[in-house]
Amino acid sequence: MRKIVIAATAAVAALSLAACSEKTQDAASDTATSAASDVSDAADDVGDAMTDLGAKASDAAGDAADGVKDAAADAAKKAEKTTDDIAADAEKAAADVTDAESTPHDTADQH
Repeated sequence: MRKIVIAATAAVAALSLAACSEKTQDAASDTATSAASDVSDAADDVGDAMTDLGAKASDAAGDAADGVKDAAADAAKKAEKTTDDIAADAEKAAADVTDAESTPHDTADQH
């Protein structure tokens, strides 16, 4: 009889341990599923951030290109103005030389 009680107690203990182990496995499975979901969400966030970063970089490059284009246009206008100023000065100098050549010189004043 004593052996029957010990065997029954051992069986109850084994069933309890099996039930506890099943709960532990379920909890571990839930934890693993939750962790996988968290990793997936984090990966999505990283992907979204990279997409946003790419768009911002593209916008910045476009803005820089527009700035360079505007600066080049301004430089061309300034160069054109400077060229026009030089041409006007050259024409004025040529006119002055022509006027000086056509004006009679008084050679009496030279010694």
